[in-house]
Amino acid sequence: MADVVLHHYPLSTFSEKARLAFGLKGLAYKHVVTPVTMPKPDLVALTGGYRRAPVMQIGADVYCDTQLILRRLEQLHPEPTLFPNRSEGEATALAWWVERYIFMPALGFIANVNHDLYPPDFVAERREFGFTLGKDAVEPLFHRYVQQLVAQLTILHTIFADGRPFLLGGDVSAADLAAYPSVWFLRKWGGLDTERWLPVRPLLPWVERVAALGYGRPTEISGTEALDIARSSTPIAAGLPADGDASGLKDGTRVTVTPDDVGRDPVEGVLVGADDREVVIRRSDPSAGTVHVHFPRTGFDVAAA
Repeated sequence: MADVVLHHYPLSTFSEKARLAFGLKGLAYKHVVTPVTMPKPDLVALTGGYRRAPVMQIGADVYCDTQLILRRLEQLHPEPTLFPNRSEGEATALAWWVERYIFMPALGFIANVNHDLYPPDFVAERREFGFTLGKDAVEPLFHRYVQQLVAQLTILHTIFADGRPFLLGGDVSAADLAAYPSVWFLRKWGGLDTERWLPVRPLLPWVERVAALGYGRPTEISGTEALDIARSSTPIAAGLPADGDASGLKDGTRVTVTPDDVGRDPVEGVLVGADDREVVIRRSDPSAGTVHVHFPRTGFDVAAA
């Protein structure tokens, strides 16, 4: 099997989720630190326009979104599992909650208490992306962010009321890897303001247990090297039904795949397989060669081009 390459950047909470998954599984892998803002020529050559981090590359197969990254890692390296006691449904539901309802107010909270964290080019791009950033925009909303975070973090720490060490019980799961990064982000960049305003202290024993997973054994490479890997590789067969799209799209149809929330940059390619959890498109780029780009079904819209 080709080497696994993680494209990420340090500030990204979703990249932190992926890094912890490699840590849980104790994996060696290559990684590329992608720029925080556009242009991202090496990443876009692989994805066809998807610019979020992280992205996982295995040869000429490119996996977008942590939902799919974690699923693929689990398929390739099932032990130790991300879904103990057949908990994939529960873990996925919890991940959806925290990533939709804790991450966004956390972003706004930090934009208020740490104005220097986000450079002007980041603020400008993320505003276009769909995020509310910049002191003028977030300052009037500060108390709303506090209210939202207090409510959501209280729900989070009440899950531990029975003494369980992790969200789903005795073993760490993908739910913990999804919930931890927003708390990590708040504590790392909010400092004393996070301690003052938000109920994070009850979560600290759990935070320490998750942080102890580490990041596995990464070796840094350049974006150019990652493109060389893709160009010299052949995509694997999608292994999904030719008629697996619920809306009736068939293999060979030219389609676009677009995030349904923010950063709605469509990626265009030829459908090569789909089911109720994943869609795969084929596309070519002079720098990357022919690649298969994989997306999860939840959180993305697929339409005929």
